[in-house]
Amino acid sequence: MTPIIAILHAGLAAAWVGGMAYSLFVVQPKLKKFFGPDEDSREMLTATIASGNRWRVVGLIAVIAVSGLLLLLLDSQDWWIHAVKAVLLLAATGIFWYVSWRHWPRRVFALPEERPALQNKLRLLATTMLVLTSASFALGVLAAQL
Repeated sequence: MTPIIAILHAGLAAAWVGGMAYSLFVVQPKLKKFFGPDEDSREMLTATIASGNRWRVVGLIAVIAVSGLLLLLLDSQDWWIHAVKAVLLLAATGIFWYVSWRHWPRRVFALPEERPALQNKLRLLATTMLVLTSASFALGVLAAQL
């Protein structure tokens, strides 16, 4: 049973990291290039792409957290790595909460002159989430090698 839980845990963590990296480094730059100076259309498409994904990511985070806890209960050796991973996941989840329930509503209703600052802030937040989740994933790989 442990290998199945580990595959689920690692697979979903990889999906979250990969999805964030793809959005940050591929989708967002291509949208900017495609729409050029047409900021309104780019914002509309960005909001459309993001719409409805909040609860999917919440579910993804929940399954990652529960499967991580199960793995810890099944093998508590090197528990400190799991504790660090949990702190990183909690921090990334906090940023996700802020982005989903605070930042996006502000961005959707922002005036055109407010958008650049909000876009820069989102890039910083997304990059921070990516670093946190990537570090957690790397620690999981390290834990499997110990």
